[in-house]
Amino acid sequence: MMNQTMKPVKQIVSREFTITPKYASERLDHYLIRQQVHPSRTFLQRLIKAGEVRVNDRIVKSNYKVRPGDRLVCRIPTPVPLELTPEPIPLEVLYEDAGLLVINKPAGLVMHPAPGHYTGTLVHALLAHFKDLPAGQAGLSGIGGRERPGLVHRLDKDTSGVIVVAKTDAAHRSLSQQFKSHSIERQYQAIVVGRLPKSGGTIDLAIGRDRWERKKISHRTSRPREARTAYRVLERFGTATRVEVRPQTGRTHQIRVHFASLGHPILGDRVYGGRSAILDSVPAARQMLHAERLGFVHPESRERVEFSAPIPADMERVLEILRGNPNGGRGPRS
Repeated sequence: MMNQTMKPVKQIVSREFTITPKYASERLDHYLIRQQVHPSRTFLQRLIKAGEVRVNDRIVKSNYKVRPGDRLVCRIPTPVPLELTPEPIPLEVLYEDAGLLVINKPAGLVMHPAPGHYTGTLVHALLAHFKDLPAGQAGLSGIGGRERPGLVHRLDKDTSGVIVVAKTDAAHRSLSQQFKSHSIERQYQAIVVGRLPKSGGTIDLAIGRDRWERKKISHRTSRPREARTAYRVLERFGTATRVEVRPQTGRTHQIRVHFASLGHPILGDRVYGGRSAILDSVPAARQMLHAERLGFVHPESRERVEFSAPIPADMERVLEILRGNPNGGRGPRS
């Protein structure tokens, strides 16, 4: 079982660059992203504004156009390790043995500590779940690092459903390999805005970190990665469609991005659907996406196992509203 104590140690990493003619007239923040100083343009802009990025020993703005011969010095604070304290957050355990734990994650629960979410995460709940284990029994795999112990995969904060957690390093390695080879069977249920014209199909669209909005995933990327999502229509309503979704690859935000690309964003997904993801008279407080089923080879028994979680109450309420008033509502806001 991994050590739960982490002592904060603040460090500053300094990086220096000399601009070559190849990058003449490029914006400073764009240049720093290209040099992989940090993936977040917003973070870099804050760093520049704080005077931690200097050009020829001068403080400049993010839109400064670099010139050949410019000397850049960047002072980058490294993430401060967190002290993880177990928190008694209730977990719905679907299955547990010596090697793994399967839970039904509720919507709204963040997977691991990150900026803005330093407490109240699944990791804090897991530490509390395992803290009373007798000495010698399995705890959490340490392969995921101090801030992500046991985590083999993830669900977005506002996506609910089945998650598997590794309790041993051997289980972690086995499950990670299965996710990497795409042999894990994953099935979701989603409610999308509008009526899908086809009864099913496969969305084949390479995606990656958006070239300009670094916090988003899209096809507008300099590093596209293969992504495929199969779906089957389960129910049609006047203003929405319920679908079964089987991602064949495991890219970040894949399902959300793929359906938004069709013009049928996940109901309630304000990030990728904007106002078009909102239906009047339908109370979708989060994206209507649920990881319903997860199947894999058990790391120890080598037998195929499968776990499922029913659609949560908030999605059921939305479905009842849509069923009770199939032609109601005013559709997507324009």
